[in-house]
Amino acid sequence: MGVINVTPDSFSDGGAFIEPMVAIEQALRMLRDGARIIDIGGESSRPGATPVSADVQIRRILPVIEGIMEKRPDAVISIDTTCCVVAEAAISSGACVINDISGLTQDPDMPKLAHKTEAGVVIMHMQGSPSNMQQNPQYEDCVSEIYQWLNKRIQTLARVGIPAERIVIDPGIGFGKKLSHNLEILHRLAHFTSLGVPVLVGASRKRFIGMVGQVASPQDRLPGSIAALTSAVLAGASVLRVHDVQQSIQAARIAAAIRNPEQWQHV
Repeated sequence: MGVINVTPDSFSDGGAFIEPMVAIEQALRMLRDGARIIDIGGESSRPGATPVSADVQIRRILPVIEGIMEKRPDAVISIDTTCCVVAEAAISSGACVINDISGLTQDPDMPKLAHKTEAGVVIMHMQGSPSNMQQNPQYEDCVSEIYQWLNKRIQTLARVGIPAERIVIDPGIGFGKKLSHNLEILHRLAHFTSLGVPVLVGASRKRFIGMVGQVASPQDRLPGSIAALTSAVLAGASVLRVHDVQQSIQAARIAAAIRNPEQWQHV
């Protein structure tokens, strides 16, 4: 999953893709490099971020989605939003996945939209909201608590007509988690695969990588991002949300081959 932030203030690439043509070209490049999904967001969810109106989000994302679909009508596009109105506009323009950092809880109409449109959904765990999530998050057992929350969300969505076959779960690295929590999630990531749905990991360029690797700039965190990605694949992750598609795909393929060497036994 290649990340396109059509925002001026995202933590890693804020402002880099605010111009639609630049964002479209980046998305097409990611697809050529092998991305299977392009994740487009018009609102930053970095720590301390303030909400952006639906109108602003729609003005940012629609030209990008429409431009990608014109050039690559086969592209799979996910919309990164917690707002049903934004998701509906994106789906009308060609998106087919809703990536909701609130796990479809913030907007009460989001589950209805997902059911009506038969969109795929990514439900992510977050303690708090982007504006306050890093203000001393606390857990007794972060993996068990996140696991239980995600399990309940899967069951709740099933009751409103969204089957597990259309759900991907994301434990939400960096969203209401301290460094120790992020490392524990990756260390015990295989636990989440027992929920029976694909697991998404979004560790690319995040602050915990800079803290451990002693790298200040998000753009300089590719080696650490690759290490986290490799660990995630070996633990059973199915979807990897990344900024650096070409390098990440090579690492993911090697990790997947190590995890399943029998696929290569006749080569």
